Amino acid sequence: MRVETENERYGATYATALLASRRFDTPVHCADRFCSNALVLEEIIHDMALVLSWENGIQHSSRPRVACHEDFILRTSFSSLPSRVNLLNQHRPLKRVSTSSLKSSRIVHVGATNRPESAGRTDYSNVEHVETTEEKIARLLAANERLLARIAELEKVVNEVRAENLGYVKDFNSAEQAISKHTKNSSLFETTTHPVMVENISLGNFPPATQEAAHILSQLAAINWPSQSDEVPFWKRKQNSNSHEVNSSVTSGPVVKINADRTPSYIVHVTAEMAPVAKVGGLGDVVTGIGRACLERGHKMLVMLPFYECIDTQQIEDLTEAESFSSFHRGSWLPVKTFSGKVAGVPVLLIRTDNSFFKGDRVYGYDEVEAYAFFSRACLERMQVTGDQPDIIHIHEWHISILAMLYWDMYHHLSLKKPRIVLTIHNMEHYGECRVEQIDMCGLDGSAYSTIDRAVDERTIGHNPERLSLLKGGIVYSNAVTTVSPTYANETLCSGWLANTLLKHRSKYSGILNGIDTTLWDPSNDPSLPMQYNAQNLFGKLVCKHYVQRGLGLDADDLVPDGSLLFKRKQTPLVICITRLVAQKGIHLIRHAISSIGERGGQFILLGTAPDPRVQAEFEQMSQKFRDSKNIRLLLFYSEDLAHMLYAAGDIVLVPSMFEPCGLTQMIGMRYGAIPVVRRTGGLADTVFDVDDKRQESKGNGFVFDGITEESLDSALNRALTYYHERREWWQDLTARVMKLDHSWNKSAEEYVVLYNSIRISQ
Repeated sequence: MRVETENERYGATYATALLASRRFDTPVHCADRFCSNALVLEEIIHDMALVLSWENGIQHSSRPRVACHEDFILRTSFSSLPSRVNLLNQHRPLKRVSTSSLKSSRIVHVGATNRPESAGRTDYSNVEHVETTEEKIARLLAANERLLARIAELEKVVNEVRAENLGYVKDFNSAEQAISKHTKNSSLFETTTHPVMVENISLGNFPPATQEAAHILSQLAAINWPSQSDEVPFWKRKQNSNSHEVNSSVTSGPVVKINADRTPSYIVHVTAEMAPVAKVGGLGDVVTGIGRACLERGHKMLVMLPFYECIDTQQIEDLTEAESFSSFHRGSWLPVKTFSGKVAGVPVLLIRTDNSFFKGDRVYGYDEVEAYAFFSRACLERMQVTGDQPDIIHIHEWHISILAMLYWDMYHHLSLKKPRIVLTIHNMEHYGECRVEQIDMCGLDGSAYSTIDRAVDERTIGHNPERLSLLKGGIVYSNAVTTVSPTYANETLCSGWLANTLLKHRSKYSGILNGIDTTLWDPSNDPSLPMQYNAQNLFGKLVCKHYVQRGLGLDADDLVPDGSLLFKRKQTPLVICITRLVAQKGIHLIRHAISSIGERGGQFILLGTAPDPRVQAEFEQMSQKFRDSKNIRLLLFYSEDLAHMLYAAGDIVLVPSMFEPCGLTQMIGMRYGAIPVVRRTGGLADTVFDVDDKRQESKGNGFVFDGITEESLDSALNRALTYYHERREWWQDLTARVMKLDHSWNKSAEEYVVLYNSIRISQ
């Protein structure tokens, strides 16, 4: 391996220090000049050390090869740059140095006797006298004059360099132009395999740290920094991504090798949502995520979805018309067309009819019971007429629960013999209430289900009329029932009117924790971010935070590409909350957090909407109240691109839910390095563990509270804010650690495959 020469080492150090200097926002063109001056400075420091060695009675050891000064510590690693590189930043002229001032300076650490009585001075009683005092004084005075001359010489060079650079780069905008001038017509900064250029000076011979500094600064200069006054908000820009991405071979989380399962199954998901084409909540993410994970494991997958009028067909690959057939509804057979394609790599079949079902500019908002009953039968009818028999039909939520009833009471008696049914409940608060006659519309006898053992809603027994619950019918008729986390499964066995039904069918009921799509949610390759980053290099996260703060008009943190400055620069903890504003999500605690975080010197950004107009109006009024605040922003809408940016910008992600079946927010937040503050419930309890809990200290990855009061929230939130301010190095380590946690769908898919195999018909 080639060993760096001393000139290269000091040259790289000075170039790196210069590139990281907070005064200059772009690489400068004088790096070579400093290569030689580094040696001059070393000579000066060495001579000054000699002076102090004699005046302090310290024996000078062999000449040190690293020069140290309280304001100038040279290193070659970009990740540990000088805490204060102000040799090139001082605007005041260098002062003349006298012997007395040298005596009080701390230049270099050299050895002294460790005898207590010597008080740091060397005992010369046994040292042979070589030089008279007069000779020493004369020699030292000469050395002092030489030092003064050399300091003056260096002062001149420094001032000349500063003048050149102040003329070359006056502000950040000119830095951007200087970098873009090269990047438009050349391959500069595209890859580290080519020499990095700083103006006309090649840095190809310098260490990688120097090239990394130039690379990062070129990225910074290429960013189109936003402002709150921009006509087009930064999250609506067509191109948010910097072209210089983090090495794609380094991702935020662990790389897990996935082997194909020995007994692949044919699995059909029937669902009301699928991300990104028809997404309202987490249901759509789950369907796409588990579909992709099972495909990677070698299974055959198909997702059957209504062809909503609001679907953006540009997001569907290879969309083509497939089979046509008829399906029963209200005593007649209606024509149905199907269209095949791929969404996020997962095969999809879209069901369309000519009636009013699934029309409009949104996924929901019509007679959903009737529409999804028709859709459920149409899916089974298509399997019937085409002879397509999957091993597993996986249905989701109350919308498709009637399919289980249709299958076992109708189509299983025809030609569909092979499939088995799995029902996943994503939120037990939605029961699918319906009338008997609505069951009749799809060809079943609704009155046959008005029993406590089938589908009657037990809350309406004795009412006139009694009502049915499609979700209860799905639980009774499915071969296996899951919900989206183990803790939520246990909670639903103890509360709610469906607890009795679940207890009766407990042998087929379980909780499987959701995952997140780690391809879609990946800060190292996220096109929505101004700069990508990973757990090994967190500087991009600081850039994303600075970018969002400027774009929303908040007080922005100092942005310094210097790891050692991380604990000295101006920093404000940024708390994000991305949620629907409903009672389930703890809106009373969100209200409290908005004001309390600002009072504690933090910043808070809310992104979300309220389906209840009264709640929406209340938060809009609060938004106006904080309109001019430099610490609070309430964004009462939803934007996928903005959500990605907020996860990247946030230091803390707040999830104070009253109940949470699983929750994806806390897992996505950790993927992007935002530390979760959560209430211990449902999937939050399965994924976030308190850092101060000694019983599971090794798993600590967030801050947890148990109550539902403001004081309970404060107990966790105040600890998080305190640790952020007072334990900066610990916080940075925690950030990197949570980014490496595996919240992918791989483990969840493995559990689902085990479940599928336990109920499928053996070949």
